[in-house]
Amino acid sequence: MAHGALRTAVPLPGDRHGPLPPLLLVLTVVSGMIDAVSYLTLGHVFVSNMTGNVVFLGFALAGAPGFSLAASLTAVTAFACGAFLGGRLLAGLPHRGQVLLRGTAAETLLLAAVAVLLAAEPVVTLGQSSSSRYLAIAVAAVGMGIQNATVAVLAVPDLTTTVLTRTITGIFAAPEDAGRWGEPTGRRLISVLTLILGAVAGALLVLHGTQPLSLAVPAALAASVVAAALRSVGSGAGWTRPA
Repeated sequence: MAHGALRTAVPLPGDRHGPLPPLLLVLTVVSGMIDAVSYLTLGHVFVSNMTGNVVFLGFALAGAPGFSLAASLTAVTAFACGAFLGGRLLAGLPHRGQVLLRGTAAETLLLAAVAVLLAAEPVVTLGQSSSSRYLAIAVAAVGMGIQNATVAVLAVPDLTTTVLTRTITGIFAAPEDAGRWGEPTGRRLISVLTLILGAVAGALLVLHGTQPLSLAVPAALAASVVAAALRSVGSGAGWTRPA
């Protein structure tokens, strides 16, 4: 299990997915940070975890206090638009480095735009029903929809950056003779822990930093993935071919 986690974070030369696993771990941190920021700053809404938003829609419809039907609908709709745009943006690319570069560059620009928006008009000074709040939710959710489309095209097993229900199920449901505590479990476990790390970091930035900073840091992390992807575009290694 530890070997699987290590090989995910530091792949061996010639690994069939090349540098993609550690780069997807960075994007998993970004997902955790963004959802922490959106939930704590934008008011009980996720921009990455759509399962949570669907549940929040139910809470809002039932009249539970603190949940906004409009905010959840905005996030789900914008995420769907981002996934659609991501699918069109990445369609037909023959090189997985190009997929990562194009998808993550779009995500980075959108997250940076949200950071600028919150710097110009902090949500806390405008109230929970402000137009800036909904704009921030929408732009961030589009970015995370593009991220999820990118991850789907890259198709690295057990590294989804956002949806971990099946990942956690896979840790415990696999038969022992299939290697429950083997390399796949290590990969799944580090994926879960990385999302937790991102959520903790995002919450700390919200609680002890500023709104723009809480978005600027994940945008910078996404930009680091863009830089790594840019270096890989010229590679003809086996991992670059579509999965």
